[in-house]
Amino acid sequence: MPPGKYGMQEEWEKEGVQEIVMDFLLPTGIFLKFPVSRNDTIKNIKKMVWRNARSEALFSALGDPDAYVFTCINQTAEREELEEESRRISDVQPFMCVLRLVAREGDRVEKLTNAQISLLIGKGLHEFEAQKNHEVNEFRLKMRTFCEDKALEQQRLPWQQWMEYSFPTDLEPCGSPPQKSKNIKKIFIIVKFEACDESFMLQQNPQDNPGALIRSALKKKATVFRSMRQEPEDYTLQVNGRWEFIYGKHPLCQFKYIFSCLTNGQNPHLIMVHRSTISKYQEEQGRMCSQVFKSHSSSRPPPLPLKKCTSSLWSINEPFCVQLLQGIRVNADEGMKLVVQAGLFHGSELLCKIVTSSEVTVCSEPLWDQKLNFDINVADLPRMSRLCFALYAVIEKNKKPRGTKKKNKKAISEVETNGDIAHVTKEEHMKLKEIMDNKNYTEFFEDEKELLWKLRAEVRNHYPESLSKLLQITKWNKREDVVQMVSLLRNWPDLPAIQALELLDYSFPEPAVRYFTIRCLRMLSDDELLQYLIQLVQVLKYESYLDCDLTTFLLERALSNKRIGHFLFWHLKSEMHVPSVTLRFGLILEAYCRGNIHHIKLLSKQNEALGKMKALSDFVKSGSQKLTAEDLKMCIRQESYLEALSDILSPLNPSIILTEICADKCRFMDSKMKPLWLMYKNNLSQGDMVGIIFKNGDDLRQDMLTLQMIQLMETLWKKEGLDLRMIPYGCLSTGNKMGLIEVVKNSDTIANIQRNNSNSAATAAFNKDALLNWLKSKNPEDKLDQAIEEFTLSCAGYCVATYVLGIGDRHNDNIMIRETGQLFHIDFGHFLGNFKRKLGINRERVPFILTYDFVHVIQEGRTNNSEKFERFREYCERAYKILCRNGTLFVNLFAMMKAAGLPELTSFKDIQYLKDSLALGKTEEEALKNFKVKFNEALRESWKTKVNWMMHSLAKDNRP
Repeated sequence: MPPGKYGMQEEWEKEGVQEIVMDFLLPTGIFLKFPVSRNDTIKNIKKMVWRNARSEALFSALGDPDAYVFTCINQTAEREELEEESRRISDVQPFMCVLRLVAREGDRVEKLTNAQISLLIGKGLHEFEAQKNHEVNEFRLKMRTFCEDKALEQQRLPWQQWMEYSFPTDLEPCGSPPQKSKNIKKIFIIVKFEACDESFMLQQNPQDNPGALIRSALKKKATVFRSMRQEPEDYTLQVNGRWEFIYGKHPLCQFKYIFSCLTNGQNPHLIMVHRSTISKYQEEQGRMCSQVFKSHSSSRPPPLPLKKCTSSLWSINEPFCVQLLQGIRVNADEGMKLVVQAGLFHGSELLCKIVTSSEVTVCSEPLWDQKLNFDINVADLPRMSRLCFALYAVIEKNKKPRGTKKKNKKAISEVETNGDIAHVTKEEHMKLKEIMDNKNYTEFFEDEKELLWKLRAEVRNHYPESLSKLLQITKWNKREDVVQMVSLLRNWPDLPAIQALELLDYSFPEPAVRYFTIRCLRMLSDDELLQYLIQLVQVLKYESYLDCDLTTFLLERALSNKRIGHFLFWHLKSEMHVPSVTLRFGLILEAYCRGNIHHIKLLSKQNEALGKMKALSDFVKSGSQKLTAEDLKMCIRQESYLEALSDILSPLNPSIILTEICADKCRFMDSKMKPLWLMYKNNLSQGDMVGIIFKNGDDLRQDMLTLQMIQLMETLWKKEGLDLRMIPYGCLSTGNKMGLIEVVKNSDTIANIQRNNSNSAATAAFNKDALLNWLKSKNPEDKLDQAIEEFTLSCAGYCVATYVLGIGDRHNDNIMIRETGQLFHIDFGHFLGNFKRKLGINRERVPFILTYDFVHVIQEGRTNNSEKFERFREYCERAYKILCRNGTLFVNLFAMMKAAGLPELTSFKDIQYLKDSLALGKTEEEALKNFKVKFNEALRESWKTKVNWMMHSLAKDNRP
C-alpha cells in the first residue's frame, strides 16, 4: 500500500461535521448503510440498525438486540468489542466507518468491566495477557482477589463506617478557629433538611461537634413543625452542593469547609441527611460490586500450580559466573574494539570488583563465548542483587570507553539466624553518640564502619532512628552480616513514619527493610498518607518485583478511603505514557478498579472530560488563523462538549461537583501553551463559580511537588499555632505534559496591579503605592486592617517558603494577591536554587522577594511604623525555625522524588540546596543567625528585584 493517510481520523476531528455515513454488517449477511450523528451513543445506533433492518430479509432471525455487540477496528488497528454502549460514536472513533454486529460470547458483565477498565487506564487488559509472563499473571490474580475481598468488606460495614470510606472528612491540622474568629462565641449555620424547602439559621459554639448541631436542628424542627422526635444518630450533615460530609467527634471549626466560611465571613450551609439515603448509596454500590464479583467467581481460572521445591543458593559455595555469548545489532565505528563490563550491585553499592571481558573486533554480531567469573560466592549474593552489563567501544590508541548498554538480572537467597552482642567501652560509646548526633553523616571511615557494626545492638536500643546509617555500612556481600542485619530488623522498634520514609530509597532494596518500612508507615493517618502520596507512588519504581509490600499497602489504603483512591489513580494514570512503568502502574490501576467498581464510572467521566479539554486545547493551539475566545465558546457549546464537560467531580478535589460549564465565561490565556480557563457553576451551592485551568504542553509535576511542600509547611505551622494564610491551590498532573490547576478567585498579579496604577511599564515596577492603593479600593475602612494583616502573614509565609525551596523566576507576573489581602506565588518552573540566567548573568540575586512596596503595605503606608515590620520579621523567623526542626522530612520527601525524572531534581547534589537552606546539622541559633543575614540581604538588595521586574514588564509589553 503506498504511503499516505488512511482511515477516518481527520473526519472524527472535524468540528463542523455533525453526521457521518456508516456501514453495518449484520450476522444474517445483510448490509446496511445510513447516516448517524457524531453524538449518537452505541445503544441508539443499535436501535437504528434494528429499525432499518425490519424491512430487510431474515430480520426475524436476529432476535434480541442484547444478544449482540458491535465490533470495529479501532485507531490502534485492533478489533474492539463495543460493550460500553453508553459511549458516543465520536468517542469510539473507529478506524473506518464500519461496524460489524456479532453474537455475544462469554460473560457480558466481565467483558463490559474489562472494556471500561481498558478505556479508563488507557491500556487494553489483553496486553497484560499477551505478556505470557508468570509474574504478571500471578500478580493480577493475587491483587484481584485481594481487592475484591476488600471491596466486599467495605459493603458489609455499618453506614457510619461506610461513610468514612466513601466520604472521608476534610479537616484542618488543629481544632482552633481562624485567628479573626477566635473571640466569636457563636457561629450562625444555615441548616436545611433533605427533600424539604424550609431551612433554619442556628447558633452554635464553634467548638461543638457535629452531633450537637444535629440535635439543635432536630429540636428546632420539632418545635416549628411539631413533628415526632427523631434520633440524632440517624442523621449526618452534608455540605450543600458538594459530596462532602460533616461528622465525627471533631469540633465544627476544624472542618475545612466551616473553617473557610469563618475566615471569609460566610455562613456555612449544611443539609441534614437521613441514614436511609446513605444506605441507598451503599446498596447501589453493593449491587454493582455483587454483579461483577459473582460473574468473576463463576469464571475464575484454576489456581496457579504450586511452586516446585528448590534448593537454597546458600548451598552453592562457588564463585558466581556468567557465560557471555554474543551481541546482536551492535552499532559502533570500524577500527574500534568492543568490550563488555559486568558488575553486581545491591542498590547503589557494588558487591565485588567489576569484571571485564576480552576485546573483540567491531561487527553487528560480535562473538565472545567467554566465562566471566566474579569475586563473590553464589551463597553470598544478597536477595536483591542486580547484574548489570555495559558495552563499550574502545579506541585502540587511547583505550577510551564510548557508550553504554545495560541489562539487569536478579539473584535470590534467604536469610535466617541471630547475632551476638559485643562488649562496649566508654570511648566507643562516646564516638557512637558523635556519629549518631551528626545528621549530615553520610560517608564513613573504615574504623567508623567497624564501630557501628560492632555496636549495632546499641544503635537499635538507643538510636533506632539511625537505622539508615547502619544499613549503609552493612556488608551486603557477606551473608553472615546480612543474616545479622535481618535478625536485628525483626526486633527493631517501630520508627515514626516520617523517619521511615527514607528507607524506601533505591539504596535499601532488601525485602526485610522494605517490610519493616511498611510496618512503620501503617501508623500514618489518612491525611498524612495523602500528604506523602506523590512520593510513595514514585518509589514504586524502585521495587524489583510487581508483588511487593508497598503496592499492597497503597491498594489497601486506597480501598479504605476513596479520596486516597482518587489521587492514587491520577498519580499512576499521569505516568502511563512512560514505558518503564506502564506495566507496573497499569496493573496497579487495574487492581484498584477491580476493587472499586463504582469509582470506575466517576473516573471515566473525569477522563472523558479531560479528553475533551485536550481536544479544545489542540484546536486553540493548532489554529492556522488567529482564534478568538468566541471560537472557543462556540466549540464548547456543541452538545458533545457540553455533555462531556458538565456534571463531573473535579479531579483536583473529588468533593467538588462541576455541575455546569459556562461557555460564556470560558477563554484561553495568552501564554505560550494557551491554557484553557474554564468556569463552572453549581446551582445547588451558594457562592461564586468554580474555575479550573487546563494546561496542555507543560509538565505540572514540579508545580505539584512545590505546592505539596507549601501545603506541608502550612500544616506544620498550623500545628504550632501559626496560621500564615497560605494558598496552596490545587494542581494535578493528569497525563503526559497536561493537567489541571485551581483558579484562585478574586485575585490579580502584582504586575497587573502595578501597570493599572502607572503610566508606563518602565515606571510600574517602581510604584510603591500601587499595592496599598489597590487593597484600599477592595477593602473599605473597617476591613483594611484585616487585609493588611492577611498580607503581612502570607508575605512572611511565602518569603520563608520560597527561600527554603529555592524558588526561581520570581517576577511580578508570578506573584498574585487576593482582594482579601492574601499574597501567593504561582508557576514554579525553577526550584532548589536553579535561578534564571540571561547571557550567563544571574537575573535573580536575592534569597527571596521582599520589596519596599511589600514593606510599604506591611507598615500600613507609614515609614516610621517599625513595630509592624518587626512583627513581620518575627513571623518569618518563627516560621523558619519550625521548618528547620522538620528539615529531615523535607529532605526525605525530595530524595524520594529523584525517581520522577524532573530536570532540576535528579541526584543528591540537587538536594544539597535544601540541606543548606534548612541548615541541617546546625543548631537552631546558628540556623536563625544565617536566616537573619539572608533576610537583611533580601531587604537591602530589593532594588535589583525591581530592575528585574521592570525588564520583565518591558519584555512582555514588546511581545508581538
